[in-house]
Amino acid sequence: MSYIKGLKCRECGKAYPVEPLAICEECFGPLEVDYDYEAIGKTLTRDEIASRPRTLWRYRELLPLDGEPTVGVNTGCTPLVRADRLAAALGVRELFIKNDAVSHPTLSFKDRVVAVALSKAREFGFEAVGCASTGNLANSVAANAASAGLPAYILIPDNLEKSKVIGTQIFGATVVPVRGNYDAVNRLCSEIAGRYAWAFVNVNLRPFYAEGSKTFGFEIAEQLGWQVPDAVVVPMAGGSLITKIHKGFRELAQIGLIDPAETRFFGAQATGCNPITAAVKGGTRDIRPVKPDTIAKSLAIGNPADGYFATGVIADSGGWAEDASDGEILDAIRLLATTEGIFAETAGGTTLAVTQKLIAQGRIKPTDRIVIAITGNGLKTQEALKLEELQSIEPKLSDFEALIDKRRAVRAA
Repeated sequence: MSYIKGLKCRECGKAYPVEPLAICEECFGPLEVDYDYEAIGKTLTRDEIASRPRTLWRYRELLPLDGEPTVGVNTGCTPLVRADRLAAALGVRELFIKNDAVSHPTLSFKDRVVAVALSKAREFGFEAVGCASTGNLANSVAANAASAGLPAYILIPDNLEKSKVIGTQIFGATVVPVRGNYDAVNRLCSEIAGRYAWAFVNVNLRPFYAEGSKTFGFEIAEQLGWQVPDAVVVPMAGGSLITKIHKGFRELAQIGLIDPAETRFFGAQATGCNPITAAVKGGTRDIRPVKPDTIAKSLAIGNPADGYFATGVIADSGGWAEDASDGEILDAIRLLATTEGIFAETAGGTTLAVTQKLIAQGRIKPTDRIVIAITGNGLKTQEALKLEELQSIEPKLSDFEALIDKRRAVRAA
């Protein structure tokens, strides 16, 4: 049974039927899915959710499908890791990592949005899919399209990390590098979607695609024993994820699965691409586009589609936004790896580096229950790291002991 009432404009509230449409014809505002929450509240209980398979589809009443999912049926329910060693290093009491670096099938949170978008594309009867991507979305659309037997057309900036390009090509998708940044790629995809009857997940399917991000928040609440954290720190590229985690918490309270609570939302960007954090710091919701220049390529969207709404969530919740330099990002990747054994991509390094700043500024308190969103795997951005060059030794115990003594001396110094 579907609980979708239709689509509605996030700006003017105009209602639309359920169709592959992303922009309001009246005010040109973005559309989002509207649900019958009263009916959902009578059906969806904690016990019912607990009885279901451990995938994102355990929350299916709050997702925009008419029938059963057909793509990404095993996606979701990634670990919420209690990070005590990292908490000690940061000087806080209670810290958790929501670790989508191990998401199925392509090791990023984009698997959530793609599972929903491609399942909806099949319901609409599309015969081909595509996307504009800074890397992770490309991987996920290509992999999930392959599993569904759908042709995929993936457009990317021509300077993406090689590992992300390979992680898209391997699935047999048509991959098209475009000279320019993500914003140029996205404009081209909008033109293609207007000409061809293809499902571009972050263009004509955007209202449905974005709903998949809510499951990141649903899982946090369930894994915390049906509670929400005091503070959550979220990386921002287009700005959608932070708004959808917020929507997810609000929906759970609206249908009675959690008690109403006030989570403060904090946004993280790289200093080399910080249009949302700049707006927050400037006390405005107006986004001024920037030209990206950062190693955090998965966050390199200079003109974020949901930036206006992300600034609203941050301000209304009493949160804040910060950015981190490339050097700070790399240091944070190492800190997370050496304290918790989690290898995050550059977006994760950005989020942790910003968390450190927010704690130092007193915006996040040492007594807060904190969740950090890690959205992608470090194996995807190895090119950004500069680790020491290893030295080989002869297969002799004396050579091994000499090397270890040398390293101990360096560390002691």
